[in-house]
Amino acid sequence: MSDIEQLVTRATAEFAGIDDAATLEQAKARYLGKSGSVTELLKGLGKLDPEARKHAGAAINSAKERIEAALNTRREALRNAALETQLQAEALDITLPGRGLATGGLHPATRTLERIEAIFRSIGFDVADGPEIEDDFHNFTALNTPENHPARSMHDTFYLENAPGLLLRTHTSPIQVRYMETHKPPIRIIAPGRVYRVDSDATHSPMFHQVEGLWIDEDVSFADLKGVFTDFLRNFFEKPDLRTRFRPSFFPFTEPSAEIDMSCVFCDGNGCRVCSHTGWLEIAGSGMVHPNVLKAVGIDSERYIGFAFGMGPDRLTMLRYGVNDLRLFFDGDLRFLSQFR
Repeated sequence: MSDIEQLVTRATAEFAGIDDAATLEQAKARYLGKSGSVTELLKGLGKLDPEARKHAGAAINSAKERIEAALNTRREALRNAALETQLQAEALDITLPGRGLATGGLHPATRTLERIEAIFRSIGFDVADGPEIEDDFHNFTALNTPENHPARSMHDTFYLENAPGLLLRTHTSPIQVRYMETHKPPIRIIAPGRVYRVDSDATHSPMFHQVEGLWIDEDVSFADLKGVFTDFLRNFFEKPDLRTRFRPSFFPFTEPSAEIDMSCVFCDGNGCRVCSHTGWLEIAGSGMVHPNVLKAVGIDSERYIGFAFGMGPDRLTMLRYGVNDLRLFFDGDLRFLSQFR
C-alpha cells in the first residue's frame, strides 16, 4: 500500500511542476497510459488471491482517481494561465483617446461642378436637371438629329434592352429641351449631369459629366456667347488674362457652330507638352441654337434667338488639378481621391 501512496504523491508532485500542456500529457502517459505505472498495477491483480485482489483493487482505483484529479487540476490551471496570457497580450488600453472615423471629402468632379454652378449662378443662370434615361425624341429628334445620324449608332450609344426608344442620355441637351417645353423665354440655364457613351481611354470614360448652357431671348448674339464663356473660364481658372478663340465647326443643333479653345493654363499660351506645343486647349463646343430646335419645343424661332454651349467638367477637373488620366477619378482609389479633400 505504501508503494501506491508513493506513486500518487510522486504523480501529483510531477504534475504540479509542469508548465506546458504537451509535457503534462506525456507525464500522464507514464502513470495512466497503456504501459503506465497504474495500469501495470491493475494488470498484476490477477496474480493475487480473491481477498487480497479485492483490497488491492480498491486501493489502486482510489490512487487512479486521485492521480486523474491531480492531472485535471493541473490541466485547468494551465488553460487558465494560457487564457490570462492571451488576454494580457490582447488587452485594450481604454484610457487612450479613440481613433475616430476618417473625414471624407467631396469628389474632385463634384467640386468642379459646384464651382461651375456657382460661377453661372452669379451671372443670372439657373441650374436645370433631368432624367438620365431618355427617349429618342428628347435625346436626338428634338435636337435636329435625324434618324440616320451617326450619333444614334450602337457603337456610340447605350440603349436599354426590352425598352424600345429608351437609352442612357448621350449629353445633357435633353435637359434643355425639357426646360424649353415647360418654360417661356427668356431662358438662361446651365444643365449639368452624368452622360453615357461607349468610349473608354485615358481621356474618355463610358460615364462622364457634362455641363451645357442655354440663353434664349429676343436679342442674343454670338458676341454674348463669347463674352459669357470667356468670363466663365477666366473666373474658373482664376486667370484674368486667359484668352479664347472660336473655330468654325458643325453641330446639328446649332448654326453657326464653333469649337472653343482657350490659351493653355500651364504655359500661358507659350506652348508645352500639355497643349502639344500649340498654346491652345480645346475646351467646349458652342453655337447659335438652330431654329429647328426652337420649333421642336414650340418657341417662335422668328422672334427668339439664343446660344448654347457644352463642355466636359471632367476635363476641366483634369486641367485644374494637373491629372493626365480621366480614369483615375472613377477607379475608386481612396489614396488618389484623398489628395483633393
